[in-house]
Amino acid sequence: MTPEQLAEAIIAALGQAVSAGDFAVEVPREVRVERPRSREHGDWSTNVALQLGKQAGMPPRELATRLAARLESVEGVAAVDVAGPGFLNITLEAASAGALARSIVEAGPAYGTNETLTGHVINLEFVSANPTGPLHIGHTRWAALGDAIHRLLSASGAEVTAEHYTNDAGNQLDLLGASIVARAQGAPLPEGGYPGDYVADLADAVLARRPDLLELEEQEQIAVARELGYRTQVAQNEQTLTDFNVHFDVWFSERTLHDSGAVEQAVERLREQGHVFEQEGAIWLRTTDFGDDRDRVLIRANGVPTYFAADAAYYLSKKDRGFAEKIYLLGADHHGYIGRLKAIAACAGDDPEVAIEVLIGQLVTIAGARMGRRRGNALLLTELLQWIGSDPLRYSLARYPADSPLDLDGEELRKRTNDNPVFYVQYAHARTCNVARLAREDGVSRDDGFDPSLLTHQTEAVLLAGLGDFPRVVAQAATLREPHRVARYLEALSASFHKWYDECRVRPKDADEEITDLHRTRLWLNDATRQVLANGLGLLGVNAPERM
Repeated sequence: MTPEQLAEAIIAALGQAVSAGDFAVEVPREVRVERPRSREHGDWSTNVALQLGKQAGMPPRELATRLAARLESVEGVAAVDVAGPGFLNITLEAASAGALARSIVEAGPAYGTNETLTGHVINLEFVSANPTGPLHIGHTRWAALGDAIHRLLSASGAEVTAEHYTNDAGNQLDLLGASIVARAQGAPLPEGGYPGDYVADLADAVLARRPDLLELEEQEQIAVARELGYRTQVAQNEQTLTDFNVHFDVWFSERTLHDSGAVEQAVERLREQGHVFEQEGAIWLRTTDFGDDRDRVLIRANGVPTYFAADAAYYLSKKDRGFAEKIYLLGADHHGYIGRLKAIAACAGDDPEVAIEVLIGQLVTIAGARMGRRRGNALLLTELLQWIGSDPLRYSLARYPADSPLDLDGEELRKRTNDNPVFYVQYAHARTCNVARLAREDGVSRDDGFDPSLLTHQTEAVLLAGLGDFPRVVAQAATLREPHRVARYLEALSASFHKWYDECRVRPKDADEEITDLHRTRLWLNDATRQVLANGLGLLGVNAPERM
């Protein structure tokens, strides 16, 4: 019996109780079941009686007692205990609990997916690096977390688009072009130019495309270098993210907002909402009406739009493209953006508590970065990938809440020991694959038998309970935007599997031992664990190796 099936049984029992006059409540369409903190309290627990007691006009414990009497007759339920003020602790029969192993294997990659966020149409923007340089350590955390959140939202039924906003407008690109020309000429950088060694690489790339670059007029040199250098850098950043197993559905260009007239149109649309005013020759948005600390300039007195005007146009673009919910993942230095972005939503006539969500990621530092060549005073993502590798880096970034500062030890992340969490989980997956390989060599086949009533060992009960909890963990991690819940779950599941592996044999001890349904059923449990570990690692963008 899966947690979903048990929830349906509870709903059915509530309906029967209401029909019989045990109590009068509106039967809920959904009931949550969770694992008790202590295994001694049963396999699953629900607080539905606490939720319905007031509506029924009786103490929750009394309602729970009446409901327990009906649940005890449900096929597959061994016992139902009423605890505390009205919690229902449910113990399943071994066969019912063990049947989950087969359900997981048959569900395959779909196990863990859920419909918690079905109907939500979400735009998820993250990384959004400036195209004037390579991705560095400051982008790395949100690249890992943003992609994991994207996977979690999709697994929970949301229609979600991962989007990268490229800031390809403004003076910064002119400075990039001038910096590339200076490097190509061997001349000093312009004031405010980009000093990183990568600019020399861009200059080489531009010269390869335009050998005549230095023969052009000065302004044309800068224009050509700006365009080719910018496109080269964006392509390199996209490749780096691909190497980091991060993928975007949309690469949105800020330049298109200006070229299409969307910025000017945004100002007029906001004016129609009644929140635009003019002062000292500039055009302002009265964001203080909605909690911002000060009003914001949209168009300067000289007629040049501000970055804030582009932000407003970009928000409206997302709205026009049908995204009712917009999630922004921003860096630690962007706390001030929360109020202004929510104010834009309110000025556009939207409910900012529904239409926009801003998540702030704290800084991450990685100690022991001895081999990294620092370019422009930043450790590059490409260097981190070469040094640490994508899997250890992604997993380690995902296993902590985004709002906590993070200091990782690069050399520790590289170690292949059980003290390294990513190795510990990946090794558990590889071990399940090895068990299956050796079992097949010994002639143990899942197809020859499955008797879940044989899974009676204490470690099997713990492992099955953990496997059954996976869909809830996925749904909760998606709803809270907290991938670290999946990582910590995988570590606990791996521990349960390793204990089971030490206690219970899938293969016969020797050639003379008869292969029985116990061996075959344990192979189902082994393969169910493999599937959940693979599914969980996949949600974090981490590989599930078959051999280590």
